[in-house]
Amino acid sequence: MDSELRLADPQVTADLRSFVARARTADDGAVRLQAVGPVLAAYVCILRPRILGEDTPTVLGLRTMALAAEADVDTTVSLAAVGDRLARMGTADTVLPVPPMTVRETWAGILAPRSGWQPAGRVPVQLLEQTAHRGIREVAAMLPQSPGAAVVHNARARVWAQPMGGTEVPVPAGAAFAALSLGFLPVNEPEADAALFSNGRWLRLSTARGHVLIRLPAVL
Repeated sequence: MDSELRLADPQVTADLRSFVARARTADDGAVRLQAVGPVLAAYVCILRPRILGEDTPTVLGLRTMALAAEADVDTTVSLAAVGDRLARMGTADTVLPVPPMTVRETWAGILAPRSGWQPAGRVPVQLLEQTAHRGIREVAAMLPQSPGAAVVHNARARVWAQPMGGTEVPVPAGAAFAALSLGFLPVNEPEADAALFSNGRWLRLSTARGHVLIRLPAVL
């Protein structure tokens, strides 16, 4: 496996830096870096079940970026480690060292299929924004002062697992939160919408800025 990634240009470096920073704000965990040929796919997890049998969906964010040179990388590392390396890179730098220390995350082993997706409608960006902001307020209202990690998770799971409504197929509200927090929603385009696709237990919400992948619980 290659020890570094040569990003296509400084703008790609800036895009990756922004994506990693946003992901750390939403859930400062891990990122799976998967480079095949001239394309880098970066996966992060926004929501996932914590215990076996929990009916919380798995919600992932996916951003694809061009590489200047083909690479062979498939590793799951901490967001903090990638963020630190990006912070040390100058505005014109495009070579990203791959962190050598890996982390183990259950969600990284269940990535969505690459083919077989079927169109399942369109979702207005305005609806996604409204759903995300409403959910953020609901989660905040449920939390006491200085909540523990378990309390935070339970509140988030309760709010973001609920169907957002207004779609042809049920979509967990957590998909809207992921799209907003990762910067996937178009800016100043109130009439824009996102494409929705389905594939078995998986849903995919896509815009030009990125993809939200949702794995529905087996009980649903």
